[in-house]
Formats: sequence, C-alpha cells, structure tokens
Amino acid sequence: MGAEEEVEREISGGHSWEDGSAVELEPHEERERAQDQVVVLEKRRWVMLAVLCLLNTSNSAVWLSMAPVTDHAAQFMGVKPDLINWLSLVYIVVCIPCGPLAAWAMDSFGLRFALVTGGLLNGVGALVRLLGVQDWMVAVLRGFPLVMTGQTVAALAQPLLLFAPTKMAAVWFPENQRAIANTIASMANPLGIMLANLISPLIVHSDDQVATMLIVYAVPALIGALFAICLVRRSAPLMPPSLGTAARSIQPFLINIKQLFTNGPFLILLVCFGTGIGVITCFTTLLAQILCARGYTDEFSGICGALTIALGIVGAGITGVYVDHTKHFTQVSKINFLLASLAAIAFALLCLQRDQAVAVAFSCSLLGFFGFSIYSVCLEIGVECTYPVGEATSTGLLFVSGQIQALILILLLQALARPLSPADAEFAACKGSLLIPYDWTVSVLVFAGVCVLASSSLTLFFRAELRRRKAEEEQRRLQEPHEPLRLSWGDRAFSIAAPTLWNSLPHTIRDSSSLTTFKTTQDPPVQHCIQHLTHSI
Repeated sequence: MGAEEEVEREISGGHSWEDGSAVELEPHEERERAQDQVVVLEKRRWVMLAVLCLLNTSNSAVWLSMAPVTDHAAQFMGVKPDLINWLSLVYIVVCIPCGPLAAWAMDSFGLRFALVTGGLLNGVGALVRLLGVQDWMVAVLRGFPLVMTGQTVAALAQPLLLFAPTKMAAVWFPENQRAIANTIASMANPLGIMLANLISPLIVHSDDQVATMLIVYAVPALIGALFAICLVRRSAPLMPPSLGTAARSIQPFLINIKQLFTNGPFLILLVCFGTGIGVITCFTTLLAQILCARGYTDEFSGICGALTIALGIVGAGITGVYVDHTKHFTQVSKINFLLASLAAIAFALLCLQRDQAVAVAFSCSLLGFFGFSIYSVCLEIGVECTYPVGEATSTGLLFVSGQIQALILILLLQALARPLSPADAEFAACKGSLLIPYDWTVSVLVFAGVCVLASSSLTLFFRAELRRRKAEEEQRRLQEPHEPLRLSWGDRAFSIAAPTLWNSLPHTIRDSSSLTTFKTTQDPPVQHCIQHLTHSI
C-alpha cells in the first residue's frame, strides 16, 4: 500500500475511496456517534416516571376526596362542613412551611429520598384516615380527629411528590423528552383530582358509605408506597441523559435561594403563575359548593370537575408535545393563560344561572383545557430561566407561592359568599343537609377578575432567557462534531470532522507543503483548526 493510500485511509477513518474522493459521514451520523460517547438513556427512566405518576395521582386523590361529598362527610363525622373543607385546606397549609424544606431535601438527597419518603407518608396517611372511621377505634380518636391526622400526614408527602416532575425530567430524560416527561408527571396530580371528583360521588350516596370511600383511596396509596420502596433504586441514572445534565454543577441551597429572589423574570412568574395555581386549587375545592346553590347536584359537580381535569390533561399533552419540538415555552404559556381567563369569565357568569348544565360543563372544560395546559410549561420556564438553580428549588417556590395564594383566595371567596335568600334557597341541591347554601355571585366575579389580572400581568411583563437551553447549546457546540472540514491535497479531496485539530492529522499531511486549499464553515472550532493548518503550511 502506497503512502498516499495510507494517508487516505487514515483521514477517512478506514473507509474506502471512490473516484478519488473520501467517503464522508453525514453530519447527523457524526453527531450521533459523538452523542453515544457522551450520554446514555436508561429504560429505567420510564419505571421512575410511572412510580412518580402513581404517587402523585394517589396523593391528590386523597387530598380532595372529601370535597365532592362535603355534605355527606360532615353528617357522617358529625361536624360542620367548614371543618370538612379543612381536610382539603390542610394540604395547602402544610405545603407553605414544608415546601422549602422539601425542595432542599430533594436537591440535597436526590429523587429516591423524595419518592420513597413521599410514598411512605402518603400510604401511612391514607391508612390512618381509614382507621379513623372504624367502629372498634377508641371513641376519643374515632371520626374527624384521626381522619384529620391522617390527612395531615398525607399532606406532608405532597411537596416531595409535587416538586419532583421537573427534577425527574431534568435528571432522567434527554432534551427532546423533557417537556413531555414533565407534562406526564405533572398531570398525574390533576388526574388524581379528576378521579376524586368522579369516584367520591359515585360511591357516596348516603352518609355511611364514606368509610367505603376511604378504603378505595387507601389501596392505591399503599401500593404506591410499596412500588417506591421496591422499584426506585437510585436518584439518578448511571450516565447522564443530556449534555446539560453532564455539565451541570450542584449549587448550595442558600445560593440557589439568593439567585431566585434576585431574578426579575422568576419573581414575575412566581406571582403570576402562583396565582394560576391558586385559582385552579380554589376552583376544584369550592366547585361543588358553588354549583349546589343553583340546583346542581354533587354528581354534576363531579362531572364538571372531571371534565376540567380530563380536558386539561388533553391540553397539557398537546402543548407538551408542541413545546418539545418548537421550544416556544413563553408564547404558549401567555396565550393559553389569557384563554383560560376568558373561560374563567364564562364560568363566573354561567354558574350563577339555573338549568344551564351544558353551558356550565363546557366552560369548565375550556378552563381546564387552557388552564392546565400551562401547568408543566410554566414549571419548565421556571427551571429554564433560573438555571443552574436546582429544579426542585425553583419548582418548590412556585408551588409555595401558589398554595399561599390558594389559601388566601379560598378564605376570601368564602368570606364574600352570603346566605341565599329564602326564595333562592328552595332551588339549592344541598338544602336539608349540614351544608348551608350560599350566594357566590361576588365570589366568582372576584375569582374571574384575579385570573384576568394574573394572565394580563404575565403577558405584559414576563420576559425571560432560556438559560438551560443556552448552556446546553454551548455544551453541544463544544462536544458534538460540526460540518466536515474539506481539504484538497494535490488532486485529492478529503473531509475531516471539524473538532479534529492539527495534532490529530496524519504526520504525512502535517509535513506536506502540497496542502494548499481548503473550504469550511465559520464555526469557531473549524477556524481554530484552519489557523493551525495555515500556520504550519
């Protein structure tokens, strides 16, 4: 084999020559070869995602299991309906102080700690609730006290599970799957709310069926805890799934907090998206009480709640796939938030009318479709605009803001509600129970106004740089092959991958004064290679 043939084989990586020119790898093939050397995708990521979805679904179902049947639960436990409302509100109250602690624990100890601990708390809480309605339980504990204790224990699990989707997506999934993975895990929470709105009214038709309902919710909670213990073996994959994950350095928690509160775009998102979370939480908590005053039954309220979540999951799935391909996070969040505000206005006007079941259900569906579609998108924006702050920290603060605003909004709307007039009370679906029907006219108008204010503020004032994507693009530019460097040597044409520097060229080429012309792109690594070649020639 002659010297020129050895040079040709060395430059072409062992490929054959045809018609005096080198056989080149296509750019995408070069990129895939480099990518294989940097990242590895584990099938276990889908197992992790499935476990997180089960835990989030079960936890949110436990959260709002009493809300659709407030009147029956109040009569069964012999307490006022306001106390039954606190079975839902306790989740919000617990999340506010425990949220930052949960975010710190997740970023410090990893996903396995969050999922296993959250699964155990959720399972134990659901079991304690069930024990609280057993006839053999001692009288001092039986009923509301033990049910509230179990609800509080399950509430401790919520921040650990609710903050996990963005962390899961970032640590276990590649860039082109992150948004959809985050969407699937995030939508597991409203899926549990939807199931609670469907299952509770179907099971509970009389007061003594509340105990049966608690059994139904305890089973998946205990199964989720078992799966978390057995299937979640580690917090992160053995090899990073993306270039950004590989290059990411972990920052101390206090530094993360400082960076978040000096980040203007994040503070706007903290307030506006937090309001969105508060509005949806308030809506799902008070829906049955709002509708019953106009003659709509618990079953219909459950259907409306289920439609809100079901259409929300559909909307979130569509937007998740869309932003995964286009990366239009900000545009999608602004447009859909504005459309959700219009749906909130429609609901506020229609729910005050009697015999408008179809229109009310349709407005709930639109509110869910557009409202929940920004849920995971805004969480991704929060992670993007605060990079390299830990995912759980930024997500956790967004949810804490949402829970604070939800608590304020629920208490405000309840305070603004007034007892129905005797004439209107005759049409209330919940008359004759412990649940006093109220006139929610002012409350729902305030509800719609808050939603409009938040969406308008986000649209007008939010501008953010997607820092994580920028860092990953930079990392990719440094590590992945670029367009080939094209060289002509004598009457031969050669192609060398752009990251190939002068020292990696064959000795016979480096010493050759016959290397005279070359064509290339303007990529800096390629220009660096050219400078070496030019200087040596």
